[in-house]
Amino acid sequence: MTIQTARLSDPAVRAFVTAVNAHDREGFMQILAPGATMADDGSDRDLAEWIEQEIFSTHGHMEVDNESRGGRALLARYSNDTWGEMRTRWIFTVADDGRIARFETEQA
Repeated sequence: MTIQTARLSDPAVRAFVTAVNAHDREGFMQILAPGATMADDGSDRDLAEWIEQEIFSTHGHMEVDNESRGGRALLARYSNDTWGEMRTRWIFTVADDGRIARFETEQA
């Protein structure tokens, strides 16, 4: 059963998912802390390159099925024009200022 984005527990994670699904690059960048980092399948990636290839140029979309760790860990169906749909796990680290300092994603 999908969790409505508006009902996600953590405000930063809710803003992240909202920006991804709206293809709102500006909103997405605003929710990231300065120097934010990310990893995909256990490997650190160039953040700007990854979000361009995996989210914005390929119409990325998240359907969240489950959340844990106070809303900072998600199980979601992620789809984009490159890979189609896959089950993914997302883990977020939120900085003291309420922005996302790091996110990690992998196939679930």
